[in-house]
Amino acid sequence: MKLQLALDDLDFDDATELISTVQEFIDIIEVGTPMITRYGMEPVRRYHTEFPHLEILADTKIMDVGAYVAALAFEAGADYCTVLSVTDISTIKGCVEMAATHGRNVYVDMICQPDIPARVAELEDIGVCHFGVHTGVDQQAQGRTPLDDLSVLTECTKHSMIAVAGGISPTTILSYAKLGPEVIVVGSGITHSENPVTAASSMREALHTVSS
Repeated sequence: MKLQLALDDLDFDDATELISTVQEFIDIIEVGTPMITRYGMEPVRRYHTEFPHLEILADTKIMDVGAYVAALAFEAGADYCTVLSVTDISTIKGCVEMAATHGRNVYVDMICQPDIPARVAELEDIGVCHFGVHTGVDQQAQGRTPLDDLSVLTECTKHSMIAVAGGISPTTILSYAKLGPEVIVVGSGITHSENPVTAASSMREALHTVSS
């Protein structure tokens, strides 16, 4: 089980320093949507060079021109990009094809997806093999969590990798880990912690406990 660090609302230098301090506990660096909006693909390029032992996910949340945007992410050094499940299936196909061309992968983000089982079945048929359940920040403010969606997704996927994101903290991570996703994504649970190293270390230990 992998631990993914989501970098959203930090500035470039602070985010880079944070990665340096917690890198031994994480597997994937997520260059979050706000960071991409602010800095473009430069963080992806820099982290690909500075932290070659870690995978990079560009949280592009693609909604259109899928192949083109996916190519931008992969050419910058991303191992993964993301596309929204609610977009047209042709856009998702473009991302999948571009990922295959570059030997990379694309995660389909199920945020705001009203029918997870039906959409998963449709997308697995076109070659999607990475899905993420995601409760956004605005949804979290209304008290929602991704736990129920994770349970649904684990039951309806046939052979896909699953990631879960949305307000996961050191005190809640075990609830998610016990459902067996391949990747657990943590943002503010580390980035806004008073002690990010302690938070990241405790989360890594929690994943180790479940996996062993």
